[in-house]
Amino acid sequence: MGIAGRIARAFIRSKLTPLLALASLGLGALGILATPREEEPQISVPMIDVISTLPGASPREADNLLARPIEQRMLEIPGVDHVYSLSGDGYAMVTVRFKVGEDQERSVTRVQAKLAGAMDEQPPGANPPVVKAHSIDDVPVLTLTLHSSGYDANMLRQIAGHLEDEIRTVPDVAQTFVVGGQPRQIRVTLDPARLVANGVTPGEVASALTGANAQLQAGEFTATNQVYRVIIGAPLTSSSEVASVVVGMHAGAPVYLSNVADVSEGYGEPTTYVSHTTSHGASETAVTIAVAKRHGANATEVTRAVMQRVHAATGRLLPADVHLAVTRDYGETAGDKVRELMLHLLIATVSVTVLIWLFLGWREAAVVLVAVPVTLALTLFAYYALGYTLNRITLFALIFSIGILVDDAIVVVENIYRHIKIGDRPPDVAAIDAVDEVGNPTILATFTVIAAILPMAFVSGMMGPYMRPIPIGASFAMLASLAVAFVVTPYLAYRLLKGHVRTVPASTLPIDSAHEMEEQSRFARFYSRVMAPLMERRGLRFGFYAGVVALLLLSVGLIFIQAVKVKMLPFDNKNEFQVVLDLPEGSTLETTNALGQEIARYLSRVPEVRSTEVYSGTAAPFNFNGLVRHYFMRSGPNVGDVQVNLLSKGERSRQSHAIAVAVRPGIDSIAVRYRASAKIAEIPPGPPVLSTLVAEVYAADDSTRLLAAQQVKRIFETTPGVVDVDWTVEAPEQQRRFRVDRARAAEAGASVEQITRTLYLALSGAPAGIASSATAREGVAIVPRLPLEQRSSVDALLALPIATASGPQPLARFVTVVAGTIESSRVRKDLRPAIYVTGDVAGQIESPVYAILAMDRKLDAIRVDGARIARYNAVQPERLTETAIKWDGEWQVTIEVFRDLGLAFAVVLVLIYVLVVGWFQSFTVPLVIMTPIPLTLIGILPGHAITGAFFTATSMIGMIALAGIIVRNSILLVDFIQLAEARGRPLREAVIEAGAVRFRPIALTAAAVVIGGLVMVLDPIFQGLAVALMSGAVVATLLTMIVVPILYWELRSRDVRSSGVDSKLRAHPASAANTSDQESDNV
Repeated sequence: MGIAGRIARAFIRSKLTPLLALASLGLGALGILATPREEEPQISVPMIDVISTLPGASPREADNLLARPIEQRMLEIPGVDHVYSLSGDGYAMVTVRFKVGEDQERSVTRVQAKLAGAMDEQPPGANPPVVKAHSIDDVPVLTLTLHSSGYDANMLRQIAGHLEDEIRTVPDVAQTFVVGGQPRQIRVTLDPARLVANGVTPGEVASALTGANAQLQAGEFTATNQVYRVIIGAPLTSSSEVASVVVGMHAGAPVYLSNVADVSEGYGEPTTYVSHTTSHGASETAVTIAVAKRHGANATEVTRAVMQRVHAATGRLLPADVHLAVTRDYGETAGDKVRELMLHLLIATVSVTVLIWLFLGWREAAVVLVAVPVTLALTLFAYYALGYTLNRITLFALIFSIGILVDDAIVVVENIYRHIKIGDRPPDVAAIDAVDEVGNPTILATFTVIAAILPMAFVSGMMGPYMRPIPIGASFAMLASLAVAFVVTPYLAYRLLKGHVRTVPASTLPIDSAHEMEEQSRFARFYSRVMAPLMERRGLRFGFYAGVVALLLLSVGLIFIQAVKVKMLPFDNKNEFQVVLDLPEGSTLETTNALGQEIARYLSRVPEVRSTEVYSGTAAPFNFNGLVRHYFMRSGPNVGDVQVNLLSKGERSRQSHAIAVAVRPGIDSIAVRYRASAKIAEIPPGPPVLSTLVAEVYAADDSTRLLAAQQVKRIFETTPGVVDVDWTVEAPEQQRRFRVDRARAAEAGASVEQITRTLYLALSGAPAGIASSATAREGVAIVPRLPLEQRSSVDALLALPIATASGPQPLARFVTVVAGTIESSRVRKDLRPAIYVTGDVAGQIESPVYAILAMDRKLDAIRVDGARIARYNAVQPERLTETAIKWDGEWQVTIEVFRDLGLAFAVVLVLIYVLVVGWFQSFTVPLVIMTPIPLTLIGILPGHAITGAFFTATSMIGMIALAGIIVRNSILLVDFIQLAEARGRPLREAVIEAGAVRFRPIALTAAAVVIGGLVMVLDPIFQGLAVALMSGAVVATLLTMIVVPILYWELRSRDVRSSGVDSKLRAHPASAANTSDQESDNV
């Protein structure tokens, strides 16, 4: 007796069996309750920014002195994937991206250690580099927007600060921040005329304020057996105290700050505008509170707890005329998605049970109804033990698994039914024999399916960990279903079927006692009418082969005529998207806000839009997409975001991507009037990238690189379907350089540094400390600065007084103003200068694959300095001197994913072949068994063409998984043929008998796969997987029932004829089968 029979014998009467089933269900319940819930899986891709500054350095100087040395050091660190740098006026930011799966803390430690070892190499005057690590846990899971028509942004910010303090007390809240409004400050508005009249300079004002605002714990002393602490100083606490500070002496009298400046307590000058617009078009001033969670925390529980805390504080902290809008709640969307998928899981389980009921009976269905939940429960606990979260990927893996894990229960229950029906043994003995009979083929078939699924877990890149729960979960589910089929299923089947199966004497049984005589005879006659002519007529048989090959070629041809289009993943149906605005450099904050407001008013007329938030001069709270693209670094008067919040999925018929495509022309028409770039940023369905289309342009020198990038950008703009075109070359921005005459300044007793700091203070304001306040949430800075009207022209700045040995003199005496344009920022990747040209696809082209193919054809005709532009897909250009582009973005991920899935598919084929060779001890029979694998394309590709679905990464996963399912069916067919031969059946009758008998369990498996696919077909991401499973399973199953028996018959017939043992085969078929196999193998 085999291992399956021994296991069944040990548990079929054991009292532990139901306890094991209940314990498994309990573990599953624990997994559901204890596993954190997310909408998308967590991906560990450490990204670390190293920011270094060198005041006064040009972008080229910052590139050479700051960025390059840091890049070189970072590339020395093991585990680093790429190093990017951006160098601008006085700064350089180096972004270190580690490989997927690297530990975040270890990566930060490595970066800091490498920087510490290179501190002595910093150029003089450079500030120590700042290290900022970013991870997916930094993404806010909840955003709350406070808006009101009766409060300005600064007052709303103060209210938000108090509410933020309440939110921070919630466990598992990691980080919070407020977007919008300005912190309180004491504004010191300098008056140039009064400064000159009193002989005081801006620099002296700043020094006096710094010197007057001092406080120190001087120490302590002991007296009369008591320790006294001593605090010395006179900290400034209010605007009146600041106004009374002595800033100089004039004509023997003190000059107070109030004599040369207007001092007021208020808020900083606006550098951002935030507004909230409802679907009715009403716009109100707003601020947004963003809340992130700790690593590993349950997003659903965190956001629920935060909202409870906010509602409890509403009457106490929020005035009645301040409204609160929840503009992002990833916890709620994650909970909704989990509940929806759990419902789908239940529907799939019940549907499969009903299917078994219809074909086998309610008792057999009851066994399956227990076996499937027990298996799923064990898998859910495995997810919890492995540290996965409950998200759309892990739950879809379970739904996907139902179609294949139910097969073990079907095969075992049906065989138990057949053996009990014979009636020549006690039911428990019959059940054990039944399990033992199908045990070894079931084990082989199960490991064949695992061999088909598990290699997908080794896909590299960011897509690997994103999709890894599918092969991991499905493989564990298959192992669990195998254990349940040998432990729980015999226990239940024996008790439910004994005494309820009408026994039939063995001598009167038809071909196989697992089927009713009437059903079997009807299908057997039909099957015989199909198979007999194919075995008897060689021409018909070869015509059938040719027809199958022709169908296969026609199906593959659908890809080349673009009836089936390839894309990594389609867009998901989300409740939000962003409009990212970039105006020409030099645009004012008011212009940016006007553009954002006009777009918001346009979007408010779209029926599916619930509300919008306009962020001018700053970025909206970022999502995972914005984290990778560094949207949180966007600031300045010429940048803005429009956050678009849609109605929930149940309240609208259009998907978010369709809405984004529909509003794009209107948004573009508005942006054109402002000479702005408006990019619609949807949340990507998989790992985010810099942009859908990215061309990295390389060349030997700056001028050639710019010329090549201009040509590439022009091709982007003229290619149909390519939208949101942009590049990293900044538009020329006017500047005025105040060049100091060193000699004249020295003669007057002034230094270049003094003059420089004075102009900086006058223009930008230099905080001279903070006012002491016990209640302020944010430091109240004391900021001396010129009034706006006095710093809005060159002439006004030239009148600024500068302190000299002979008294204040105007700035005009020491500087010469030179007009010019600002040098563009410089970008590098892995130490190589580059220009990025980016774009997106929408409308007639939804896949970057076809956009890049179209642009490649146009690039063939482009010449730069007489040379063609070389193109690279997976690697950077080999030579530093060639003009070339490397395609990146979604194209790079698509190549990596399909390459790795293709390699996984090759490994799958090898593993399946090895397993089947090991079982059948033949090199040729496995080829017959694996023949249906390519035939799945006859169903998969036309299925995609008919439904209009993209052939995606999930389609490829479905195709690979289907290979294991189809091979499983082939194994059952061939194994039954050999069993029939061993019972004395002639080869021809054994082939027909196997197809007739095994059709029902094989058809049930295909039907279960289809049911599992039906539940997934409406999900945008997994539609490809569902279509591949459903169409491939139906067509491949039908072809398998004909192709595998015919090919096996053909192979065995030739073996028999070549060995001359036909008569021996009729007498001893099993022996002859083994002999011929061994002979063919030896050959």
